[in-house]
Amino acid sequence: MKFSTLDIIVFASYAFLIIGTALYVSRTKKGRKKSSREYFLADKSLPWWAVGASLIAANISAEQFIGMSGSGYAIGLAMASYEWTAAIALIVIAKYFLPIFLQKNIYTMPQFLERRFDSRVRTVLAVFWILLYIFVNLTSVLYLGSLFLHTLFGIDLIHGIILLAAFSALYSVYGGLKAVAWTDVIQVLFLIGGGILTTILALNYLSDGTGIINGFSMLIDEVPEKFHMIIEKGALMIPDGKGGIKDAWMDLPGLSVLLGGLWIGHFAYWGCNQYITQKAIAAKSLKEAQRGLLFAGYLKILLPLIVVVPGIVAFALHADLAKSDEAYPWLLHNFVPTGFRGAAAAALVAAIVSSLSSMINSTATIFSMDIYKPFINPKVSDHQLVLTGRISGLIAIIIAVLTAKPLLGDLDQVFQYIQEYTGFTTPAILAIFIFGLFWKKATPNAVLWAAIIAIPLSLGFKILTPGLPFMNRWAVVFLILGAVIIVISLLESGQDDPKGIHIDKKLFHTGNVFNIGAIGIFTILAMLYTLFW
Repeated sequence: MKFSTLDIIVFASYAFLIIGTALYVSRTKKGRKKSSREYFLADKSLPWWAVGASLIAANISAEQFIGMSGSGYAIGLAMASYEWTAAIALIVIAKYFLPIFLQKNIYTMPQFLERRFDSRVRTVLAVFWILLYIFVNLTSVLYLGSLFLHTLFGIDLIHGIILLAAFSALYSVYGGLKAVAWTDVIQVLFLIGGGILTTILALNYLSDGTGIINGFSMLIDEVPEKFHMIIEKGALMIPDGKGGIKDAWMDLPGLSVLLGGLWIGHFAYWGCNQYITQKAIAAKSLKEAQRGLLFAGYLKILLPLIVVVPGIVAFALHADLAKSDEAYPWLLHNFVPTGFRGAAAAALVAAIVSSLSSMINSTATIFSMDIYKPFINPKVSDHQLVLTGRISGLIAIIIAVLTAKPLLGDLDQVFQYIQEYTGFTTPAILAIFIFGLFWKKATPNAVLWAAIIAIPLSLGFKILTPGLPFMNRWAVVFLILGAVIIVISLLESGQDDPKGIHIDKKLFHTGNVFNIGAIGIFTILAMLYTLFW
């Protein structure tokens, strides 16, 4: 793709704006060193709109722009369930999870687990998350982002991976969460604005210049099979990434999407995931944190227009792709005109580097607070802890750079890879938190056993029941782990655990603004599912 002078100016302005903003908000007075509270929690200073924007910037990355567009190309609008049902999960988490987390005054999710259970549980989950962030999350974002740069600019995959890693590490490693969160506000403006621009241009092209509404109507008429939210078994066959085909029902198993395992993923991701919850923990207050999640919920409703519909447009335009994940770059290459390409490219790079920076920061936070401080150097000073965070964040991104292409280079739909392999730990993480938060009888040994058997259990189901969709596997494993926790806890004592959390119903009170906003989300989603059932 050729960039005009205006495109280059727009893209360069974006890059300088991000780096400049990060360095500005990260500055400290001469002679003063940044504290761990400032580096890891932005000094608990984030307003609701920064919390919401940062949540979406951390969440929306290459796996959405490229991965979900690729799945939109292969499967259709049904992929929007990942975004739309997440809005409901955000409301539940804001109302019932956040009040307890903020009351405990924690830095990390493993730290909460130690306060509720013991140090063994904290350590096991800390190792889970570090491995997951490096070998699944960071690698997938780097690979998909590099695929985008390769398709658009012809940059070699490994060079693209290094470039994206260096850009994101440049400010996140130095500036910490404050640099990440405040640049995320800018990143969201770029990724939503540029994303909508791409969708508008693609739909307008499809309609021969008669407008986006007409373009969307034509899209539904031309490929009606792509506009069903509930996929029936055997109704749609898609590439399996190995030269064959598979049933799309295996990725989105009918009503199970609304009634089954997807909720396991949502609640684990949005409610127990360090690089997400860290933004809410860093809010000024509980009210600001809850409104931030509500704001993020509305943005999630909008996102399928940006990340799923473009893939369907590429399918309707008969794009000849080697892989489904090439759909979004193909659109930019062929249909975004000179003068707009810089903004569209900036939008996708914004999504990539914002997610990378959040993952780097959270990996550093967990390693520093949950591994280094308790086991390696208990007497570490506040300044040394910040330095440890910077070094560990840099090491994490280097490992991800070295492993991204070998791990993901042969896959057709990387988004599904992310969902499936995070699912090996997702049921255990959610089970441990649910019982830790809301069942006072849960014991440390019970949840520790759930954590230990989770991966072997998931692998066993994957090998022995290949016809079971991974989303349904999440639900089955979650139920088994829940039963394990209940049985072991009752066998051990049957009494309330000394560290069990006392729940006061007043803790879950929310104001009118939040309640009305939540009703609005439920209403919009009911209309969308009725329209595209």
